[in-house]
Amino acid sequence: MMLTRTVLAVAAVTCAVLTGCGGAPEAETATAQAPAQASSAPAAALTVRDPWVKAVDTGMTAAFGTLVNNTGADVTITGATSPASPIELHTMAMEDGKMVMKPKEGGFTIKAGGTHELGPGGDHLMLMQPSAAIRPGDELSFTLTLSGGGTVAFTAIAKPFAGAQESYAPGMHGMPSATATASAGAHS
Repeated sequence: MMLTRTVLAVAAVTCAVLTGCGGAPEAETATAQAPAQASSAPAAALTVRDPWVKAVDTGMTAAFGTLVNNTGADVTITGATSPASPIELHTMAMEDGKMVMKPKEGGFTIKAGGTHELGPGGDHLMLMQPSAAIRPGDELSFTLTLSGGGTVAFTAIAKPFAGAQESYAPGMHGMPSATATASAGAHS
């Protein structure tokens, strides 16, 4: 028992001496890095399984896949970017007896240890104005932004898809009614 106390006392003195002899810069570096590691920790544990994009010649389209959260805490996606197009987080909901697309308030939350499906007729990443045609086989890069400040990058393959026959409410996304109706076929 006395030996254990002596060893602990020597260890404490050794730590104090080492900290006083130049240990502070290392401690500052570790502290400076801690926030970056903390914000990217959820990102490292969030993955996108089987990502794909609906191929289109013109107009809006969407990206899909399964978001997988391998952490012990909920993760929320608050935004997304892609060099191919501006992106909005969207969902489909019943309004007046028909499915309509609208922005997903609060983002997509993936429960701890769970998954969240992005699919036709449901939640999706909406490519609002692709800069060029998206052909089957094209690879598009995406970056998801998490509520904690981290990001998750992934690549999705474009595939032909007939659609889930969604219809979109006139005037969505600040577009005139005729444009919204015409664009509806591009997403479905």
